[in-house]
Amino acid sequence: MNAEELRLPRSRQANERLHAMIPGGAHTYAKGDDQYPENLAPVISHGRGAHVWDVDGNRYVEYGSGLRSVSLGHAHPRVTEAVRRELDRGSNFVRPSIVEVEAAERFLATVPTAQMVKFAKNGSDATTAAVRLARAATGRPRVAVCADHPFFSVDDWFIGTTPMSAGIPAATNELTVAFPYGDLAATEELLARHEGEVACLILEPATHTEPPPGYLAGLRELADRHGCVLVFDEMITGFRWSEAGAQGLYGVVPDLSTFGKALGNGFAVAALAGRRELMELGGLRHSGDRVFLLSTTHGAETHALAAAMAVQSTYVEEGVTARLHALGDRLAAGVREAAASMGVGDHVVVRGRASNLVFATLDEDGLPSQRYRTLFLRQLLAGGVLAPSFVVSSALGDADLEHTVDVVAEACAVYRKALDAADPTPWMAGRPVKPVFRRLA
Repeated sequence: MNAEELRLPRSRQANERLHAMIPGGAHTYAKGDDQYPENLAPVISHGRGAHVWDVDGNRYVEYGSGLRSVSLGHAHPRVTEAVRRELDRGSNFVRPSIVEVEAAERFLATVPTAQMVKFAKNGSDATTAAVRLARAATGRPRVAVCADHPFFSVDDWFIGTTPMSAGIPAATNELTVAFPYGDLAATEELLARHEGEVACLILEPATHTEPPPGYLAGLRELADRHGCVLVFDEMITGFRWSEAGAQGLYGVVPDLSTFGKALGNGFAVAALAGRRELMELGGLRHSGDRVFLLSTTHGAETHALAAAMAVQSTYVEEGVTARLHALGDRLAAGVREAAASMGVGDHVVVRGRASNLVFATLDEDGLPSQRYRTLFLRQLLAGGVLAPSFVVSSALGDADLEHTVDVVAEACAVYRKALDAADPTPWMAGRPVKPVFRRLA
């Protein structure tokens, strides 16, 4: 099937229903239909393993599953069985369940650089709790965020720094400052400029590039010297870099870290972890001011914690992180070869760690292009590949990778035609896909 033949009438109707009732038509902006070519935004019926089916009956090989949260594949049997066992026993009580003890023990055994952990339902709550804890511990107002990392929280302290800052007071925005990734000198200058004011440095320890040699250790030293808290956002790197996160791989221990996404294989569970003396400020066994750390009705639902324990067991026992890297290496090599064979190797570019691959679509001048991204996504969808990224799950098989590379090759052949014409418009069939963070709707 070519992109012109792909029709999604039921998905189009479902998208209209979504927009009529749900602002944005989705519960995560990154899942919005504006992220897909016009009239080609599948609405999902169900998924199993590395595949999903839309409401029109089309099957896709899926990448970036659940925004990187479903790293074992959909409906993974070990995870779903663990969840089923708890569902018949009740999910939420007026006092902590024994599952909370077991889940905490399992997490701290898997991430031994942390001494205490508190669970939540989403990553934003966990990162905001880390910021609040850092401010309470240091008595300082400012938060320093890594400017090169796209997302930390839906809360005001971060969203105020993005183009979607409507509704957030300027006074709040002024308390958040930014530092560049990989540049220790610039970070030191920032801390000196705001000497005694910065409560924490928060960043993803790694993203689409590896940290420069000595960088994370250098940040650790800067944080210690300037008396601020070092926070690693491990929402993505947790489990994908190693079972113990990037901190376990690179050997640099933050004061606080946050985990989510892969932790529950699609079930809603996140975690704030860190040094006991900091975490205990949010507890009861000290004589100081109480810190409202995390207090959530649903944060410790038994079935979600059971899912997290099953995920951790599966990762450790089956070597999942190594498999993710092996799959990603094969996919990246195949995509690069396909792009090069069609003469677009400098325009369809695969980047990132093998377990967390993304792709760039570049125009005739080598600049990032949403218009060429639209063309590329249309061709992938028509070939049965749903790929806002090339982030792999461990459920992918040989046939899935081979099919993906074949479809990429076909997409790259069209990409070459558009480059030769210096205009992708005839192959876009509508408006371009849009960046998530933008000023106007």
